[in-house]
Amino acid sequence: MSDRQKEVTIYDIAQKLNISAATVSRGLKDHPGTNKETKKKILAAASEMGYHSNSFASSLRTKRGNIIGVIVPRLNSNFMSDVIAGIEKVVNESGYNLFISQSLEEMEKEVSNAKAMYNNRVDGLLVSLAYNTNNINHFEAFIKRNIPVIFFDRVHEHQQCPSIFIDNYKAAYNITNHLIEQGCKRIMHIGGSQLRNVYIDRFNGYKRALEDHKIPFEDELLIINDLSAQSGARAAQQILEMKTQPDGVFVANDLCAISCMQLLKKQGIRIPEDIAFAGFNNDPTSCVIEPNLTTIDYRGYEMGEVAAKVLIGHLDNNNDLIQTHSLILRSELIVRDSSRKKE
Repeated sequence: MSDRQKEVTIYDIAQKLNISAATVSRGLKDHPGTNKETKKKILAAASEMGYHSNSFASSLRTKRGNIIGVIVPRLNSNFMSDVIAGIEKVVNESGYNLFISQSLEEMEKEVSNAKAMYNNRVDGLLVSLAYNTNNINHFEAFIKRNIPVIFFDRVHEHQQCPSIFIDNYKAAYNITNHLIEQGCKRIMHIGGSQLRNVYIDRFNGYKRALEDHKIPFEDELLIINDLSAQSGARAAQQILEMKTQPDGVFVANDLCAISCMQLLKKQGIRIPEDIAFAGFNNDPTSCVIEPNLTTIDYRGYEMGEVAAKVLIGHLDNNNDLIQTHSLILRSELIVRDSSRKKE
């Protein structure tokens, strides 16, 4: 390796200035006991010689790498992009770096992501669980070593892991209630995996709204799928084949709702006159589809900021944030033309 490629160390600076390496180290760290003139010479020599602090070596000594891990189900969703932007703002302002991975909705991939995060010595972990994750044993190594794990959006109840989410039950209740107020009496729910809090709560909110209006729940009017666009099209096909079609559909995300609407429209179903539609998430595409989709809005950016602040509070021993266990964020029903049967 040539001199130009060789990494400059504190020993090289010490040799040049004919002082000890310990003095150089103290000078670079702005130690109060270092002579001002000596410190000036050290900083000038470091700059001239192209010295860079070896943060990796430092992290091995301090056992802190200033890295925060993030595991999400998918990176290609607008909601998750907003969450990560919120996390990144807070994390960068606090002097940490992000290590992001996606589980692609598979527990197996989530497990390998968690191992990679652990092996890379992350200081803390922010997690939104995969579609089919049925236990969180793969996070136990972090919990045992007191590495904070914060769940957000798709969460798992754990005494030592705070959770950040919205009140999915209340939001689903409100959206179903809205469909009933529009005159719907036969409302279908298209939901996601009942392993996930978000989809269990959305289903239960829907069911409770029916009960409160004395509308019987029917198994035929419940479809559980992965909420993809393809599953939305399949659900539309099921609706078309039904003897008595629903007059309202509440879908647990916008992507699946839009796909379902599009196929039904092609087959001559009028929305909302024949079937009123509502989704969930306020995806930008909900304003593109005609008619525009009624949905639930909750701010991914805010969720990311809050989750990151709670995590950094744990890392910095901020008592106010350490005492935070579960935080429920705001959400809002946005009524658009896809569900307006009554003016």
